[in-house]
Amino acid sequence: MTGIAAGGTLRTGETAGTGAARDGGAGELVTTDLAVGGMTCAACVARVEKRLGRIEGVTSGVNLATGRARVLHPPEVPVERLVAAVERAGYTAAPLSPGDAGPGAPAEEGADDTEARLRVVLVALLALPVMVVSMVPAAQFLNWQWVCFLLAAPVALWGAESFHRGALRALRHRTATMDTLVSLGVLASFLWSAYALFLGGAGTPGMRMPFSLSAGSADAHVYLEATVGVPLFVLCGRLLETRARRRTGSALRALAELAVKDVSAVDGPEGGGEHRIPVERLLPGGHFLVRPGERVATDGVVVRGGAVLDVSMLTGESVPVEAGPGDRVTGGTLDLGGSLVVRATAVGADTQLARITALVVEAQAGKARAQRLADRVAGVFVPAVLALAVAVTAFWLGAGATAQGAVTTGVAMLVVACPCALGLATPTALLTATGRGAQLGVLIKGPEVLERLREIDTVVLDKTGTLTTGRMRLLDTVTAAGWERGEVLRLAAAVERLSEHPIGRAVVEAAESAGGRELPAAPASAPPPEVGAFVAMAGTGVSGTVGGRRVRVLRPHAATGLPGTLAGVPAEADAAGRTAVVVEVDGAPVAVLVLGDTTRPGAARAVERLHALGLRTVLLTGDGPGAARRVAAELGVGEVHWSASPERKAEVVEELRAAGRVPAVVGDGVNDAVALARAELGIALGTGTDAAIGAAGVTLVRDDILAVVHAVELARRALAVIGSNLTWAFSYNVLLIPVAAVGLLHPMLAALAMSGSSLLVVANSLRLRTWRPRGEGAGSR
Repeated sequence: MTGIAAGGTLRTGETAGTGAARDGGAGELVTTDLAVGGMTCAACVARVEKRLGRIEGVTSGVNLATGRARVLHPPEVPVERLVAAVERAGYTAAPLSPGDAGPGAPAEEGADDTEARLRVVLVALLALPVMVVSMVPAAQFLNWQWVCFLLAAPVALWGAESFHRGALRALRHRTATMDTLVSLGVLASFLWSAYALFLGGAGTPGMRMPFSLSAGSADAHVYLEATVGVPLFVLCGRLLETRARRRTGSALRALAELAVKDVSAVDGPEGGGEHRIPVERLLPGGHFLVRPGERVATDGVVVRGGAVLDVSMLTGESVPVEAGPGDRVTGGTLDLGGSLVVRATAVGADTQLARITALVVEAQAGKARAQRLADRVAGVFVPAVLALAVAVTAFWLGAGATAQGAVTTGVAMLVVACPCALGLATPTALLTATGRGAQLGVLIKGPEVLERLREIDTVVLDKTGTLTTGRMRLLDTVTAAGWERGEVLRLAAAVERLSEHPIGRAVVEAAESAGGRELPAAPASAPPPEVGAFVAMAGTGVSGTVGGRRVRVLRPHAATGLPGTLAGVPAEADAAGRTAVVVEVDGAPVAVLVLGDTTRPGAARAVERLHALGLRTVLLTGDGPGAARRVAAELGVGEVHWSASPERKAEVVEELRAAGRVPAVVGDGVNDAVALARAELGIALGTGTDAAIGAAGVTLVRDDILAVVHAVELARRALAVIGSNLTWAFSYNVLLIPVAAVGLLHPMLAALAMSGSSLLVVANSLRLRTWRPRGEGAGSR
C-alpha cells in the first residue's frame, strides 16, 4: 500500500545492536551509549571515566543518576573494547540503542525494586528488635545480648550482602567504593561485638549496656545496633533514592509515552480502506485517521476534517489548538474532539517528538563544571577516607583509648563519609530541569548551556518570525469620500482571492474575519462575488471584474493620482516599515490598504520581563530602518541594528562580545545561523529552519517568544539548586567527618546521616518538577 513500509526501519544514526552513532563525517568520533551497572557513588563515576580514558582517543561522561556512560571514541575502537574496559573497572556494561533505558530509569542491576523492598522489610524485622533492646537499658533482659547476636548475624552477612559483594569486586580491581566503606563498617562492628561476647566479657548473663550516641569506651560494650542499623538505613536510603531518582526523569518518560504504537492507516484523503498497522510501517505521504481520544500518530498535514488538539505535553501551551485542512499537526498530541485524516510528513526519528526526546537525552549526558570538579574530588575521596580512618584508629589506640572505642570511631568515619550526595548533586537536578524545560517547550542541549544561560547579559533578537509573526496582515484601510470600508474590502478581497501573493492572502483573511477587532469586513452573510477577466501583473498588482466593475489592487507607483485624503498614506506606511496598496474601482482610486507584519502576542511582555531579569535587549534585523524602529519602539527594545546581512549579524555579535557583553542570539532563519553560532548562546525557535536549530544551544518548541524568559529563569533556578546540592554535599562531609573522628558520632547515626544526605539532595532536585515561570498560573504545564 502507498505510504506503508513492509517492515521496521533502522533510525537515522543508529547502528543496530551497538548503540553507536556517527558524530560526524568520515574520520570523526563515534558516540556510543553504555548502560553501566553497579555504580553507587561519585567515586564509581570517576573510576569508570578514568578506565575508559586509558583507551587512546576515548573521552567519556558518566551519569550516576541515569546509569549511562556516553563515550566518544575513534571508529577503529570497537564497542566490545569499551564494555571490557568498564568491566575491568569492576562494573557491568552493555551498549544501548537510542530507544533503550530512557534517562531517569537507572540502568544498574535491580531496576525492579521488588527484591530490594523485600530485603529491606526482612532486615527491618531483624534489626528493629536489636536496636530497641541495645539502646533501651530497661528492655535488656537476661542474655539479651546473645539473642541480639543471633538476630544481627543474618543482617550482617545476608542483609549487607550487596555491600560485601561490591567491596570484594572493588578489591579485586584494587579500588575502593561506597560499598567498601559500608562493608568495612558493618563487618568491623559485627566482629568487634563477636569478640566482646565470646572473649571480652560482654557475654556474661545479666550484662547491661547504657545508652550512648557516641562511640563509647566500655570494654563490655557491643555494637550490634550499629551492625544492623548501618545496613538497614543504607538499604532504606538506597531504595528511596532509586525511586526518587526515577521521578527526576518522569517528564522525559512522559514524552516518550506520547509515542503511538499503532495507527489507523487509510487508502487516501477520503479515509477509505481503514486498517490498523504498526506506526513503523507508515511512510511519509501515507494517510491515517485520528479519532477523538486518540493521539496523532506522527507529524503531518490535515487533509480532511477538523479537531481540537491538546498540545500541552509537547509545547507547554495549556490552551487547546484547533486543526483543520491545511494545518500541520504534531505526533503525540491528543485529539480532544473531532476526527482528522492526516497525511504523514515525517515518521520515526524525524518527528518533532523524537527530536525533542533526543535533545533532552543529549542534554542529560553532559556535565556541568561543578559536577566535573565533584567527580574528580570523589575519585580520590574514598581512598583518602580509608587512610584517614586507619590513621584516626591508630591515633586513639596510641592515645590510650580502648580498642573498642578506637575501632568504633573508625567505623563511624567509614560510614559517614560515603560520597553518595556528591555524585547525585548535579545529575538529579539536571535530569529534573531538562525534563521540566521540555514540558514548558524549552529544549536545553546540555548543562554547559544552562551555565551560559545564567551568564548572559544581553539578548539579541531577530525581528521577522521571532518578534513578529512573519505573516502579512491588513492593519488599516483608508477610504476616499463616499466609500465604505467594508465595501472596499469586499471588492478587493474578491479579486485577491485568485492571487497566491502574501498581500492577497492577507486581504482575503481580513475580509473573512467578520467582526474582527482591528479590521472592518463585509457582513458574514455576504457571499464572495464572482470575478471575471482576472489578471495578475507581476510587481504591480491584480485586476478583475466584480459585479460589472473593474477592480484593481495596485502598488502605489502603478496607481493613478491619489486624492488628497489618500495622497500621504503610502509615504507614511513606507516610513513605518509597512506596505501600502491602492484599490481602484473603474479607474478611480477609492482606498489605500496598509499591510504589515505584526508582533507576536507575547513579544512586548517577553522584552519587559527580560529587562526585569537585568538583561539588555538588542534588535538585529535585515529589514529597513522604518520597520526596525517601529518594532523596537512598540516593544521597548533600546538598541536597534537594521539592514543587516547574515555576515553583518555575526559582526554585530562579535562587536558586542568585544565590548565585554555576553550575548545570546534568538532567531529562526537560515540568515540567523551564523549569528547563533557566533554568540555565547544561540536560541532558536522550533518553528524555524533546521540550520538555525542546529546552530543553537536552546530550542523553543513553543511558538511563543516568552519561552526565552522561561529558559533564563529555569536555568537560574536549576543552577541555584545544583549549587545548594553541592554546598550541602561538601559541607556534610566537612562537618561530620571531624565529629566522627573525635568519637562523638555513633556508627548507626552515621549511617542515618549518610542516607539522609543523599535523600535531601534528591528531594531538593525534585522541587524543580513543579517549578513555574514567574507570573504563570495553573495553566503553565
